[in-house]
Amino acid sequence: MSTSFATCDFCDAHKADSSGDFRVLPPAFLDFGQLKTFAGPVETVKCFEDNTLVKAAVDAQGWIDTPQGRVAKVLVVDGGGSLRRALLGGNLGAAAARNGWAGVVIDGCVRDTAELAGHAVGIRALAAMPMPTEKRQEGQAQVAVQIQGVWVRPGDWLYADADGIVVSSKALQ
Repeated sequence: MSTSFATCDFCDAHKADSSGDFRVLPPAFLDFGQLKTFAGPVETVKCFEDNTLVKAAVDAQGWIDTPQGRVAKVLVVDGGGSLRRALLGGNLGAAAARNGWAGVVIDGCVRDTAELAGHAVGIRALAAMPMPTEKRQEGQAQVAVQIQGVWVRPGDWLYADADGIVVSSKALQ
């Protein structure tokens, strides 16, 4: 998947879309990863202050093989917007990079931000919070999630750059 795209161009092309196939996430996300531009098909996790499923996801293969070649995926985490616990830290950021994920977008917090900045993966989250999660083995994977009020579904495509994050029901390039 080429990272040469502009979310502004996508918005120009799809600004009249009323089908819900094209969505824009609110500008609530800060950039914590080394990759500033990333894109790929979406996998989802829904969890609240328990990153058990986030760990399982980033520990797994972060790409799919297609007839056009290998395509890195984006993990979208519905953390319920919690600002009390970090769902991703340095170790999980390293796992995401090592396992080929294009990026991770978290409706919640991260920690170990200096470490995250050194990992070759895109990471967006609401804020930094040093407090780790509890491990309760709770949550859901591969379900439709609402991220800051915007629906994101497994199999959607997410594109992130310096101007923002957009989601589409199909690949845009």
